[in-house]
Amino acid sequence: MAIEREQVEKALEKTRSVLRGDGGDVELVDVTGDGVVQVRLKGACGGCPMATMTLKSLIERVLKKEVPEIKSVQQVL
Repeated sequence: MAIEREQVEKALEKTRSVLRGDGGDVELVDVTGDGVVQVRLKGACGGCPMATMTLKSLIERVLKKEVPEIKSVQQVL
């Protein structure tokens, strides 16, 4: 079953308040056919040394909970 971008965008909204609170944001770049979501961290999150942890412990965790078909979340530049 294909993952719809709208589902992913809706799930990303649940992470944005935390990211924006620290001066950052997240942009959905692509959803691949094999369940990989590609995102771009923006603002303060883009250059933060903790970006990988934010990506895995916040964004990926929330997305997988909301859209179980997602296999992983990757950051793209």
